[in-house]
Formats: sequence, structure tokens, C-alpha cells
Amino acid sequence: MHQQAALVTGGATRLGRFFSEALADAGFDIALHVNRSREEAEEVANSIRTKGRECEIFHCDFLSDEPRDLIQAAKSRFPGLNLLLNSASAYEPALIAATELAMLETQFRVNMFTPLLLTRHFAKEVKEGQVINIIDNKVAYHQYPYAAYLLSKKSLAEMTRMAALEFAPRIRINGIAPGVVLPASQRTSAYIEWRIEGIPLKRQGHPDHLVQALHYLLDNPFVAGQILFVDGGESINLEGRHSENYSA
Repeated sequence: MHQQAALVTGGATRLGRFFSEALADAGFDIALHVNRSREEAEEVANSIRTKGRECEIFHCDFLSDEPRDLIQAAKSRFPGLNLLLNSASAYEPALIAATELAMLETQFRVNMFTPLLLTRHFAKEVKEGQVINIIDNKVAYHQYPYAAYLLSKKSLAEMTRMAALEFAPRIRINGIAPGVVLPASQRTSAYIEWRIEGIPLKRQGHPDHLVQALHYLLDNPFVAGQILFVDGGESINLEGRHSENYSA
């Protein structure tokens, strides 16, 4: 029996770092994917090693490199590889009217095409395992100012369900859709408070809430093809406008 290991894409920054360290705490060795964040990756790798787990950094540019090579390299280094967590993401807001082909290609390549191809090659390399895709609670909406990004994430959500059918029962595939947890650094406190007003639970999330969702998906063998929204109920707040909430 080989030591279990996880490949975490985008595992050195933001939510990816929390997932990487949480998986190390759960007993996984970590294949840490990085593109540009090499310094941050070294820091995360050292942190994981202090936990008594092995960690290796793997570089892959999702706009130019072959996803198969990343899977094969991770499997060669960690024969017990049994989890793929797709956390890497490309984000650039733009209206449809301002969306160029290059933006579409970048967003879909990173957010949809590469996770699909990684899933394909992961399923070929492992006998049994899990895939967890990190999506976005925005997939519940039609927010056209984020057209290319959101369409790519909506596609990832559908791919998650489709792949869960194709690769079951050998590979169990699910997703996590975070809400207001780690807002971008340019977001003001006033903006965040405004977002919180639209959350039924009236509070901002914490990465620990996402880690709890991760453990649930890892530990429940009867869950497949699900997108677990961790957003305080924001994505179900779709009451819409009607006569009783109309203010003349």
C-alpha cells in the first residue's frame, strides 16, 4: 500500500493553499502545482513538510503545457496519488460586448479545459480515487459582467456532473462552490459589507468552512456529482422582484 497523495492545482495561493495544508493535516502527501507563484509554493511546501508529510512542487503552465505530463509526473513521484483537487483559476471580468477571443481562450483553458483533461488523465493513471473541482457560487447567477469567467465555471460545474457519471464507481467526482470567503484584495470593506447584506446568514465565510466541505466530500463515499455551495445561502437568494417587495 502506497501513502495516499493529492495533486492540488493552484495549491500555493489563496484557497488553494488552505486546501493543500488541510489535506496535509488529513494525512495526504501533496503534489503542489504552481505556475508563477514559485516563492509562495516553496513556503507552502516547507509548511507541509513540517507537518510530517511529503510535498513536491510541480510547474505547469495551463496555457501552454500538456496536462497529461503533470498527472504522470505527480503519479511517478507519488505512486499513492488518489485525489485531484482542481483549484487553479483564471479570472478577468468583462461584459460580453467587451470579450475578445483571447480572453475566452484563457478563461476556458484554465477553468474548464485543463480540469477536464487532468480528470481524464487522472482516471487513466489511478485505480480508484476522487476529483474535487473548486467552482464559484456565481454559477447560480447570470452575471454578464463576468461573462468569460462565469461561462467557464458554469461549464466546469456541468463537467463535474457529467464526469461523475462517466467515471463512477471507480472515481468519485464532486465540486465546491465558495461564496464570500476570500474577497480579492482590491475589494473595499464597504463592498464586502454590501455583499454580506445579500447573504441570508448575514456573515462572511472563512476558509475553515471550505475545509469542512472538503472533509465531507472526502469522507462520504455515497456522494457523487454534487456541487456543494458554501456561501451562507447567497446562491439561493433568488426571490426576484414582485408586487409585495416593490417600493413605489
